[in-house]
Order: sequence, then C-alpha cells, then structure tokens
Amino acid sequence: MTLLYTSDPERGRIWREIFAAEAPEIAFVTPEEMRDPAAIRYLAAWDPSRELLERLTGLQALFSVGAGIDQFDMGKLPPQVRLVRMIEPGIVEGMVEYACGAVLTLHRGFIDYGIAQREHRWAPVKLVPAAARRVGVMGLGQLGQAVLNALRPFGFTLSGWSRSRHEVEGVTCHAGAAEMDAFLGRCDILICLVPLTAETRGILCRDTLSKLPRGAALINVGRGGHLVEQDMLSLLDEGHLSAAILDVTEPEPLPPTHPFWDHPRIMLTPHVASMTRADSAARALIANIRRLEAGEAMMGEVSRQRGY
Repeated sequence: MTLLYTSDPERGRIWREIFAAEAPEIAFVTPEEMRDPAAIRYLAAWDPSRELLERLTGLQALFSVGAGIDQFDMGKLPPQVRLVRMIEPGIVEGMVEYACGAVLTLHRGFIDYGIAQREHRWAPVKLVPAAARRVGVMGLGQLGQAVLNALRPFGFTLSGWSRSRHEVEGVTCHAGAAEMDAFLGRCDILICLVPLTAETRGILCRDTLSKLPRGAALINVGRGGHLVEQDMLSLLDEGHLSAAILDVTEPEPLPPTHPFWDHPRIMLTPHVASMTRADSAARALIANIRRLEAGEAMMGEVSRQRGY
C-alpha cells in the first residue's frame, strides 16, 4: 500500500514519522519520491492537478488534508476514486472553541463595547439572560452538532437546520426548504456550518438574512461562498443585522480595499476557526485506510450525488 502526500512539508514530516512508527505497512511518499505512479493507491492532497490524477491509474481514494472538499472539481475526479474529507478531533475541538467564543462575543455585546472604546464612550450594554437568547446552527453534520452540544450548558435556546432530518438532544431541529423560514425566525444568532455546494452557494443572502429577527447577528464559519456580501452589508447598515463575525471570505485573503476591513460591526478572522492538527490527522488517515482495506465504511466519505 502506498500513500502519496502532496501538501504542507512540515505536516508531511510529522505524518511520515507517525506512519513509519504506527503504520509501517503503508508506504508514505512525496511527489519527489514517487517512482511508479500506477502503484499509488491513496492520495492525501488539498487540490491535486488533473495531470497528477491522470497519472495515478491505480488510485482508490483521495483524502482531503482539511475538513472542506469544495476545493475539488468533482468533474476531474475519476469515477472509481473515493473522496474523503478529513475528520479528526483537532478540527472539531477548534470549531467548538471558535463558535462558542463568537456566540459569547455577540451575546455579551463585545462588538458594541469595541465601538464604544474606539469612540471613548462608557456605554454599558443591557444584559440579556442566555435563556432569552436564541442561537441557531445551519448545518447539522459532525461540526454543527458538536457546536450545539457545547452551547447547551450556557442555557441558550437552541435550534438547528439541515437539508435532511436530524435529532439533537436539547435542540429544536428543522429540515428542508419548507422549514427554513421557521428556523430563521427563531435565530438571534445564526451560525453557518453547511457544506458549500451548488445549492448552498449564496444561501446567506438578503432573502434569508432578512427573515432573521431584527437585531440578529451572523457567524459564518462555513465558506465565503455562502455569503452574498452586499446583502449582508446592506442589512448591517439598515440595522436589521446588528453584527457579523466572519472567519471565511471569498476571496481569501481579502484585498486591502474590501469594505469588511473597516466596517465597525464586522469582526474578521483569517480562516482559523478550525485547523487540522498534524498528529491526530495522521492517525485519522491511517484508521480510514485500514477501514478501506478491511471493506468497512470510512469516516468522512463524500457522496458524489450530494456533493458532501
């Protein structure tokens, strides 16, 4: 069994050591070390070129080195190659920390306090009990459910939405287009965690965001392509939205003249909410390869039909 690795060299060094110590049956090679492309059964990459994929005639599975898979052009992946997103503890833990921090930032009015500080104003914000604050998560996959479970002890009223029906303890769950409006209407803070697909591109637009209660806030930790930027800016300036915390944009990084940089009610972070941890990611990949070799279902395998 041979795995070709084409991503960050420093992470590759850590992975090589873990593979050698814990999975010696899997040969770990980089492009410079590849002698026989046809012998490569597994590829770990962010966005491999079509030329590389065409050379790997024996490829069985393509493993994303990150949680996202929207960077892949499904049309250039050979139909027999299975696509797998990265699922490992570091990604989940990072997202939970970021989402909880962002919710508390908005809940306790820190955007307003930041504005007041820059204007040299002493301006206490009225405290709203957590039980009176409604938080909704759009996207009920592993990350969305982990975020909701972490938020539950604070006492927020929690809801979730996804394309298909889910049940999450302590959460009012909605599903499908028919229940979207009801979900949006009960979100004082909306967290976007849906995968980016053709159906969800632009889902954070005037039509959806205007259905949030007046004064609601947005947290986008999905992808920049989910957001229609001008729609959100208009709703912020009109006062319908009170604030936005954005960890993802399109493009990344934003150009220096982009209006997000200077908007007083937008907090930007540079796509850092959830990052793959090298050691746990290597072990997650080893476990998935062994599942595949044993004929078992892999964690994070992507459905070509659904796109996630």
